[in-house]
Order: sequence, then structure tokens, then C-alpha cells
Amino acid sequence: MKTTIPSFPGIPAVAVSGRMNTFTPTETHRSEAGSFMMLMLVVIAAGLGVVALILRLFSPQIRKYAAGGVCRSTARLDGKVALITGANSGIGKETALDLASRGARVIMACRDVEKGEEAATEIRARVGGAKVEVRELDLADTCSIRAFAQRFLQEVDHLHILVNNAGIMMCPYMKTVDGFEMHIGVNHLGHFLLTYLLIGLLKRSAPSRIVVVSSLAHNFGWIRFHDLHSQGSYNSGLAYCQSKLANVLFTRELARRLHGEYYCTSNKNLKRKEEFHLTEDVNLTCISSGSNVTVNSVHPGTVRSELMRHSTAMSLLFAVFSMFLKTPKEGAQTSVYCAIAEELQSISGKHFRYSTL
Repeated sequence: MKTTIPSFPGIPAVAVSGRMNTFTPTETHRSEAGSFMMLMLVVIAAGLGVVALILRLFSPQIRKYAAGGVCRSTARLDGKVALITGANSGIGKETALDLASRGARVIMACRDVEKGEEAATEIRARVGGAKVEVRELDLADTCSIRAFAQRFLQEVDHLHILVNNAGIMMCPYMKTVDGFEMHIGVNHLGHFLLTYLLIGLLKRSAPSRIVVVSSLAHNFGWIRFHDLHSQGSYNSGLAYCQSKLANVLFTRELARRLHGEYYCTSNKNLKRKEEFHLTEDVNLTCISSGSNVTVNSVHPGTVRSELMRHSTAMSLLFAVFSMFLKTPKEGAQTSVYCAIAEELQSISGKHFRYSTL
């Protein structure tokens, strides 16, 4: 048999004589390959069986570890008013249930009023005499936020607890009504505006608390000032991380501003204390501009909730590893802890996870 190697420019073709060896699988080869594949399948099945057995044997310990901390405070909230965003499902609904069971008047701010009313009905059925009400709030629309705040300030005299809970995660690229990228618009900017509009009422109701629900994902985020709204490029995971980092930074800066500074007055001149360069005894009267409003951010843990509805891959992953995830009730514990725990009365600007710093 003669084989000709094709020529290339400047190189003549070469003819090569000889037999070309070809491999033809025999029945023996096919049998060996089939046996190997069968063996591999048996090994994989056995491995999965062992893993399943281990998970079953240690499931109580795994669930206990996954559940995280529990808020053990017995504080009552009779006469207190709490506002919770995104309270129609998940940890928001569980937070509303817990605060209502302690006697608080709970206002559930929800984009979907129908689902909010269903959640409120469930809370009333579980807690006798629960004082819960639903109000419409779309954090993706600043007009809705302003209308909500205006009505709230007209009809509610006090606000002791604000839980900025609502959020979205890994959604396709979308913009809010005002043109903000959806993650940064809803998770951060919407709550920023709401808090700004209600901060005066929180101060007048002091002592009061603000709880900002962030995430462990803030560790993987950075603020893309050059492309804050992801118009140049978009990654849903990074957009979520950026918004959660913004939550933590907002918490720290708001805590700093709410804490205030000490001012001193002498001869009716108000100055910062450090601006006085005293060379002799001067009778100074010092006052604090602190507001007695605290703000802390929380990581609720990895929770089975509707937050993953936009990501099929994450939904499947969460379904497979559901044993390692928190229930919404377990995920709400850190929010509840920061909202009511007596020992946190003067703690502000901190980040909590599993009910601990």
C-alpha cells in the first residue's frame, strides 16, 4: 500500500510504501471495557451509599451545627413599633412572627401586598392577638419609597425597630424604575432612602434600633465606582456581593454619624471639644449629639428561601445540600437578636453572624 504525504510550499510530496496498522476492537476488548465501566459504577454507587449512610447517622449533629445560634432573649416589646421590609416570606416573615409574639406592632412592608396579607393571616393564626399590618413598598421605585414613608410618618407616631430585610439575589440584568442596577438599587439604595426618610422618627422614638440584613458574600464584593450599575459588564453573583458590601459600609458609616460627637460651649461659642486648646481653667459645658439609635448589620447564614429563585443552578445545589442549610426561622435568629437583645442596647456599627459578633 502506497501513501502520499501532502506537499507544502517549497517541499515536494513524499510517497511512503507500507501497511497501515489499524486497531479493530475484538469481543474480548469490548468485554473488558464493559467490565471496567461496571466496576466504576459500582464503586461510585457504593461511595454515594456510604456518604448517605454517614449523613443519616449524623444528621442530628449536622442540623444542630447548621442551625447556628438561637436568640434566647425573653424581652417583651409591648407598645413598640417594628417595621420589616420583605416580610411576606423567608426570614422576613419569621422575624415578623417573632416580634409580633413579643407584643410589638409589626408593619410588614411588601412589594406583593397579596402575599403579604397571606403571611399576616398566618401570623395572626399562630399568635393570638398579633398586631400585624401590611403596607405596599417597592424598593425598586423611589417614588414608591417616598409615598410609603410619607404615609407612614402621617399615620405612625413611633418607630422603635427598623429591619432592612428585603433583597434579591443573582437575578438577570435588570434596572429599577430609576435606572439603577437591580441588586444595588433594591438591596442598598432603596433601603438607604427608606432609612433616610424615617431616621427622624427613629430618633424621636429612641432608644431605637436599625438592623441591616447583609450577607457573608460582602467579603467577596468590592464597590465598582467606575461602573456601579454594571453597564460595562454584568455578573449577577458579583453584583449581589457588591450590594451586600454596600450594606455593611452603610451600617458602619451610619453608626458613626448617629453616635455623634461631643461639643463644648464656652461664652456661648459652640465648638468641638478637640478645638479647645486650654492653657487655663475654663468652665466648659459639654453636650453629646448622640441620638441613642443603634444600627448593626447581620449575616443570617445560608437559608432555604425564595432568594435563589433566579438561579436554577443554585436552586439545585441548595436542594442537594438542604440538610446543611438553615430554615427561615433559624435564619431569622440573628436579626431578632440584634433587634431585641438587652446587651446590645449601646452596641452599634458591628456585623453579626449566628447571633454573635
